[in-house]
Amino acid sequence: LVQVIGHSNFGSIRATTCVYKGKWIYEVLISSQGLMQIGWCTLNCRFNQEEGVGDTPDSYAYDGNRVRKWNVTTTNYGKSWAAGDIVSCLIDLDEGTIAFCLNGISLGTAFDNITRGAGMAYFPAISLSFKESVAFNFGSRPLRYPLVDGYRPLQDPPVADLVKARKLLGYLKNVIHVGIDVTEGKLVEKDTSMWQLQGEPTVLITLAHIFNYFSPLMCKVYLVEDVLMTFLLSILERGGAVEAHPLIQQLLDLMWLLMEEYEVHECLKQLLMSLLRAYRFSPIIPDLGLQIHYLRLTIAVLKHEKSRKYLLSNVLFDVLRSVVFFYIKSPLRVEEAGLQELIPTTWWPNRFTKEGKESKEVKEESAEERLRRRAYERGCQRLKKRIEVVEGLQVQILKLLLNNKDRGGGEASRYIFLNKFRKFLQENASNRGNLTVLCPPEYMVCFLHRLIAALRFFWDGHKAKTSASLSSEEAYVPPQLFYNGKVDYFDLQRLGGLLSHLKKTLKDDLAAKANVLIDPAELQAVTMDDLDEDEESATSAAQSQRPSATLAIGGALARPGWLSSPTLGRANRFLSTAAVSLMNPRRPLGALEKIKVRTLSVEQRTEEDIEGTHGNEGLLLGRPPEEPDQPITENSLLEVLDGIVMMYNLSVHQQLGKMVGVSDDVNEYAMALKDTEEKISRCPKRRRDIHEELLKSQKVFSEKLNHLSRRLAWINVTIYSKEKMQDIYWLLRVCIRTIEHGDRTGSLFAFMPEFYLSVAMNSYSALKNYFSPVNSMEELPGYEETLMRLAAILAKHFADSRIVGTDIRDSLMQALASYVCYPHSLRAVERIPEEQRISMMKNLLAPYEQRPWAQTNWILVRLWRGCGFGYRYTRLPHLLKTKPEDASLPSLQKPCPSTLLQRHMADLLRSDRDLAPSFLNSVLNQLNWAFSEFIGMIQEIQQAAERLERNFVDSRQLKVCATCFDLSVSLLRVLEMTVTLAPEIFLDWNRPSSELLLRRLAQLLNQVLNRVTAERNLFDRVVNLRLPGLESVDHYPILVAVTGILVRLLVDTDVQGAERATAVLLADPCFQLRSIQYLLGHAEPSALAAAAPPTDKRHFSLHTYTDYISAEELAKVDKMLSHLSEESKQAAATTLPTSEEDLCPICYAHPISAIFRPCSHKSCKACINQHLMNNKDCFFCKATITGVDDFIKPASS
Repeated sequence: LVQVIGHSNFGSIRATTCVYKGKWIYEVLISSQGLMQIGWCTLNCRFNQEEGVGDTPDSYAYDGNRVRKWNVTTTNYGKSWAAGDIVSCLIDLDEGTIAFCLNGISLGTAFDNITRGAGMAYFPAISLSFKESVAFNFGSRPLRYPLVDGYRPLQDPPVADLVKARKLLGYLKNVIHVGIDVTEGKLVEKDTSMWQLQGEPTVLITLAHIFNYFSPLMCKVYLVEDVLMTFLLSILERGGAVEAHPLIQQLLDLMWLLMEEYEVHECLKQLLMSLLRAYRFSPIIPDLGLQIHYLRLTIAVLKHEKSRKYLLSNVLFDVLRSVVFFYIKSPLRVEEAGLQELIPTTWWPNRFTKEGKESKEVKEESAEERLRRRAYERGCQRLKKRIEVVEGLQVQILKLLLNNKDRGGGEASRYIFLNKFRKFLQENASNRGNLTVLCPPEYMVCFLHRLIAALRFFWDGHKAKTSASLSSEEAYVPPQLFYNGKVDYFDLQRLGGLLSHLKKTLKDDLAAKANVLIDPAELQAVTMDDLDEDEESATSAAQSQRPSATLAIGGALARPGWLSSPTLGRANRFLSTAAVSLMNPRRPLGALEKIKVRTLSVEQRTEEDIEGTHGNEGLLLGRPPEEPDQPITENSLLEVLDGIVMMYNLSVHQQLGKMVGVSDDVNEYAMALKDTEEKISRCPKRRRDIHEELLKSQKVFSEKLNHLSRRLAWINVTIYSKEKMQDIYWLLRVCIRTIEHGDRTGSLFAFMPEFYLSVAMNSYSALKNYFSPVNSMEELPGYEETLMRLAAILAKHFADSRIVGTDIRDSLMQALASYVCYPHSLRAVERIPEEQRISMMKNLLAPYEQRPWAQTNWILVRLWRGCGFGYRYTRLPHLLKTKPEDASLPSLQKPCPSTLLQRHMADLLRSDRDLAPSFLNSVLNQLNWAFSEFIGMIQEIQQAAERLERNFVDSRQLKVCATCFDLSVSLLRVLEMTVTLAPEIFLDWNRPSSELLLRRLAQLLNQVLNRVTAERNLFDRVVNLRLPGLESVDHYPILVAVTGILVRLLVDTDVQGAERATAVLLADPCFQLRSIQYLLGHAEPSALAAAAPPTDKRHFSLHTYTDYISAEELAKVDKMLSHLSEESKQAAATTLPTSEEDLCPICYAHPISAIFRPCSHKSCKACINQHLMNNKDCFFCKATITGVDDFIKPASS
């Protein structure tokens, strides 16, 4: 077969053979269903990155992706193809026609009257886009679909060899059919299925003669597929279990006995390749009979121990992509897959919430709907039973590969599998850009589920034999695997950073806790410059000789024997290299040798290295004291489990998210259909034209829904079934237990690979978001406890100093932020132990400088949402009429405040005298920054909008602007929360920083009010533009947040507190009473007079938001306004004018009241106190300020 992969935008390739007369055919095996044009072209055709086969006059192509045919122009033709289909390309140069078949079904003549004559010869050709892949069969193997009359493949079949092979096979069958009755001295017929090689000399000599001629033929690809595979399949055709057909085992014994070893190897390799291709490219029929047939033969071959070990060692992972055997492809054309017969009645949800999500209320369902839904569910169950048969066979294959009892003649299968599996993971983890090596994610999903089933089978089997070990329900990966170097994690990031760095910084902890010693000589080698050469050469030394069991360091410490075993790969070599580097001179390796060394080391481990013997614990070496001394399971199964977690992280999670798209499509079409049906019912009878158009639309939507609902049934059974959900849930619990055990090891937790935390977060997200339409997460066993344990992990580790990677820290923060948005997961956070809750709140209240603060601020806001002033909304009032893009987003959930966590926050702010000032200082700093940035940006946007020439405001700028606004609002809400929960931080002036914090708060609130409330100002104009991207920018969210703080300070507090707050607010030079009046719609008379002529635009007023603000809250605002009106009149009457010389030179708002030591410069107290919170240098001369004294102006001056 000729494999072709697209490496450029739209690359074209042409075969080297051409035809100019007669009828010809070749087959193309479609491996990916993207953009491709397949057909014929002449030598004169010139292609480029835009134009390919079918885009030039003498080239003709079929494109199943867009369902069209191409020859300069394009028209509709054929059916859509999918990965796993086979396209036959036929050319008849006698009649001048070109036709195509899809999976053996003719699509009709595509082109007739093609150019023929002198100099016109046609070559097979293809153009394909980036990443797409296909394989061509010109006849080197039997064509998959029977030849159309008179058409020949481009390569002739080996006719003479075929005749010989069939004849020899006939002789072989004859020998098996008859036995020699020694007593009677005659031949008797026997039952072939139970034939066994008895060691009769006559039979053996006869078979040896046959195989003498048969063996060389069985090395040829065509004959293996056409003769041997067909024969072996015919043996299994009688049905029954694979075990009921021992003949295949006997034949494989014969092959190993009577053929040369290289011949058996080649024959088995070709047989497995043919089986894999036959399985992958078989069309889906209702009972999945073809897939079952090929899997049964694969099992029969792999049941033979010698064949299995050869195939595992050399073929399954090296030559083939054997993961294909565990994949069940999803049919794109449901009618061909027989889903119409299997699921005759279709159904889809038709109750939707306002946001377009499927409504959970089933009580309104009509009797007809209920009948349809139940019929559909019964169809889905029938489909599920058929698919489970295939899945069962796939698991059976893995059970054979994971067999560890077949030690006859060398290593057990499981240990060969483990080394190959690790290499497979390494290729997929390290070659993220190399598409030829990567395993497609849809295969990974199926492989993961089958591997989990096989692993749990062996795990529980071991538990049944050894009662002390754990069951698979309690499975976890012990922490020593992450630091003892026995399992290769390639170059994957650890929680604490790079492995080389961890080895240096934690070498004492490794020695003390886990008795793992690291050679100082090796630590010197692991500098960044030496990583490539020294570390590699040390490993080559490890492979060149296995040193003696012990090696003394400095005469005092004898090294345990485990240090001398060969380890794997470059990332974890620190144990064996440590032992060996003292004895071997170092030599830099060439690039080729490096690759060899790496693969050798991965595949060199033995059973002893993994399981351990006589006190050597194998993979479990270096058990930390915190880890219980109890057997978990067989060590080899722990490595498989670790590999499964890594697989989920590599590509399974993203694929689970991708397949949800079909369910979303069903919902969209169902909504469109419902909408169309409503329009039909409302359509007036006289408008026949509209009525007909609507009926056409209704028909289109119904047909599409019938198709999609059957396709969705398939996807729900193969990807989102209850059993698959339980697998992902089991994986989540494995990760949670692994993280908990790792956490107990203290500093050694840093060695854990990052992907364990990622998988814990992602698998929970998948269970909640991807499986939920079909199965409910609440039904899973131990769900509440799992939720709480995951909450504890997020709460503890989002600020864990042992975790250094910014990406994983961000992910933990986002996961916690999402967790507190949903009532059930928020309750889980409230159920974790009290000390952990308090510690979490303390981390959330850490100063915002030097860390990503937006997410932590958002978490605090979510805990408050539902308690603040006018803060009970899910969506902003002015956005209610628009449909959200995704109603399941965390930010669009109904408010669910946590009074328990608010109480912890209040206690912390009150009790910790240093925490509150530093936290609030950072919040005020960030608010100052965010709001200033926002104002600066809206100025630019306003200027751009007012220009006369046509202009576009950059959408990214709008997005950043809206983000700054949202940050300002959320920071204001956190201030409101603080003022409400612990008002004494601002109002109890016995606290050293209270007065300063109150002054800064008043200053910021006045600034915000002045900017937002001025009539026809910048903010007003930008809001009225209603630019896309600035939807969230509006008066309501920001003004209500400010009002909440003011009401709490001036109304909802004791008399003394209110007096202090009022005095500070009025003393601020930016205070304007009209800003407060604006909140209730009292605009200035002058502004009203000026604004009246052009428009009768409504003024902002809290009174218009009665659905959002309670009457009690409005009464408080009225009370605050009257209080401030009264106080400001009195303040104006008593204020004495200050001369300009006596004003603070920094703010020009307050009189000078402080003098600095030692430089004697002066300012007001407010300015210098605020400055000293962030900086100790003098404003003017930059001298370090050692103290600040009160300044009283001398009377004489």
